[in-house]
Amino acid sequence: MSVSAPDSTTDGFLTLFGRRSYLLFLSGRFCGVLATGSQAVIIGWEVYEIARQTMSVAEASFMVGMIGLAQFLPLFALTLFAGETADRYDRRYILAACFATQLLTAAGFAGHSEFGGGLWPIFALAALFGCARAFFQPAASALGPMLVPRHLLPRAIATNSLAAQLASILGPALGGLLCAASPSLGYGVCSGLYAIAGTCALLIRANTRPVVEPGRSRVAQIREGLGYLWANKLVLGAISLDLFAVLLGGATGLLPVFARDVLDIGPQGFGVLRASPAVGALVVAGYLALSPIRSRAGVKMLLAVALFGVMTIVFALSRSFLLSAAALAVLGGADMVSVYIRQSLVQIATPDRMRGRVSAVSTLFIGASNELGEFESGVAARFLGPVGAVAFGGAGSLLVTGIWSRLFPPLRKADRLV
Repeated sequence: MSVSAPDSTTDGFLTLFGRRSYLLFLSGRFCGVLATGSQAVIIGWEVYEIARQTMSVAEASFMVGMIGLAQFLPLFALTLFAGETADRYDRRYILAACFATQLLTAAGFAGHSEFGGGLWPIFALAALFGCARAFFQPAASALGPMLVPRHLLPRAIATNSLAAQLASILGPALGGLLCAASPSLGYGVCSGLYAIAGTCALLIRANTRPVVEPGRSRVAQIREGLGYLWANKLVLGAISLDLFAVLLGGATGLLPVFARDVLDIGPQGFGVLRASPAVGALVVAGYLALSPIRSRAGVKMLLAVALFGVMTIVFALSRSFLLSAAALAVLGGADMVSVYIRQSLVQIATPDRMRGRVSAVSTLFIGASNELGEFESGVAARFLGPVGAVAFGGAGSLLVTGIWSRLFPPLRKADRLV
């Protein structure tokens, strides 16, 4: 099975954007990512500010990292069940329920910001947000391919990533501005965006209910998905590489520390740093939408992850705001290549009836690399300091890339995305 059928770029985009259900899906995802990016900036800044009132820089850095752990634990506990749910029930209603839950958490953050209450309510709300994310990603990943012709799926994956990265750029920048004005106002804006996203999901008019084999138990469904993933070493190597490389090399969780105490650039500068990886990813996603990867996919993924590690080290050692932002932008572009290849492998090679379960495992790996990576950064910063922790993580990413190129020969030798 090849990645795509021959079609011109213009005709492909006209067909893709002429589908109302796909545009609603894309719009809802854009609003959801915009809200999540804005909210993450505000939460990170508030937690660090509250913690710094009574804690040292290292201890406050640890508390920022705890946000990632609070979101990851429910993701870890619920993801397999969430994947099976996405393969059993109507996926658009699952998305709408997730957006409604995220709206409630944003309202809770707003109330806490307005009336106070310490750090623990923030962690509790972050855990509830993690529950919504556990169900959201498998359903969203499985829903998208149902809304477009199969030969346009690679272009749809790149376009979806393009919209998500654009929102990832605007979200942190918007979050920084709103945080400087009023955190509670920022959370209110996020609530409105989640409401729009949920409405878009409900307006999708397509058959989004998966075909379920009668008499199949949940345990059997989950076991089947795990068995498929274990048998496909190429997909397993791709998503596990992303897990360990980003788990070690993620610097996002410590950006508030760098903005406040290393670079001294305030909340607005923090918003720029938070958006910089998405700027690089946006450029690369745009290129991939026009010119999808057609050869040497495995080598390109390994090189991209290695570049991710190098740029992480550059960011850690930089004392220039412009150099730091540039390093993060290159880092984001490299990560986009890895994300594109991984998503293409998962979406194209997986039957529709199993997409939720396989996407759930991929989501678990991504969640571990992001949220758990923030926790790892916070713990490392407690002992090595923020600069040492990020530099150590970048070096770890390089090491993992070399090891994975040996452990997973099918990944290294992968040519076309099939």
